[in-house]
Amino acid sequence: MKVALYALTTCPYCRMTKKMLEESGIDYQLTEVDLLEGEAKEQAIDEVKRISGGTSFPVVIIDDEVIVGFDKKRIKELLGA
Repeated sequence: MKVALYALTTCPYCRMTKKMLEESGIDYQLTEVDLLEGEAKEQAIDEVKRISGGTSFPVVIIDDEVIVGFDKKRIKELLGA
């Protein structure tokens, strides 16, 4: 299972999502977009727009499924928890 999280350090829902993934023992790739600079930041924002159709956070990708926002129930379903 491949899990990725695009988040902002200032976003409470992003923090809740990170905590949930960590408590579940799930390995995931974390990109904290607001800590990036220059071209790396632009690329991350473009990727979030491409994946989710906007720039809302958090964006969770579990295999091919994309979840925008903190949807605890849906995340648990996709993780099989």
